Amino acid sequence: MSAAQIRFAALLRREVSRFMKIKRQTVGAPLLETFLYISVFGAALGSRIDELEGIDYVVFIVPGLIMMAWAINAFSNNSSSILQQKMQRAIDDQLSSPASPLELLLAFSFGGFVRGMLVATLTFSAASVLVGIPIEHPLVLLPALFLVGFFFSQLGVLVGIRAEQFDDLSFAQQFVLQPLIFLGGVFYSASLLPQPFETITQLNPVYYMIGLVRYGFLGFTEESVALSLLFLAGATAALFAVNLRLFQTGHRLRA
Repeated sequence: MSAAQIRFAALLRREVSRFMKIKRQTVGAPLLETFLYISVFGAALGSRIDELEGIDYVVFIVPGLIMMAWAINAFSNNSSSILQQKMQRAIDDQLSSPASPLELLLAFSFGGFVRGMLVATLTFSAASVLVGIPIEHPLVLLPALFLVGFFFSQLGVLVGIRAEQFDDLSFAQQFVLQPLIFLGGVFYSASLLPQPFETITQLNPVYYMIGLVRYGFLGFTEESVALSLLFLAGATAALFAVNLRLFQTGHRLRA
């Protein structure tokens, strides 16, 4: 391994070790939350709605729950990790270390990505025990999940850089991220909404991410798969470029 690969592996191992030390909070709690969503919505709404777009209702919502688990955990891991190290001044030493800005950014990014992937995989496993989940289009599902995980990892890094206290992270997650996800079609189909709510839902970028993941699992989508993938790839690349520039300049990172 080259020196750069060794540095990156060490930085990534530190990030993974950080959230694995508190598994009940970082892994156990999201799994319980997903189990409750499936149980409550499956039992309460599933018995009344039965099917949505020709798909069993509880099966219809599972892809959105998997995407939600990946997104929220990737975001929260990176935003809290960055802010914590800023407050402890540990980030100053890392920016002055032999590790390049790209290595630091990738290590933070994949730390959140791995946490999100772990929780999403366990969520899929738990959901598969409760209900049968098909995988209709794996060649769409895999890049879609990768881009979703990496996008929210980058978003977490950006919010962590700009945040000055943990209240800022809570505000971003509770008042921005979660409403976008919940109003992005996790529990419903946008085509069933009256105007102007259908149009409002279609203006939500998370709606297209959920559509991609749902298409990968169930083969159902309301929007163009190719355009949604292109949009997601472009947005992820743009966020990554912004974060890399921030790491290169140290803006909002150095005290």
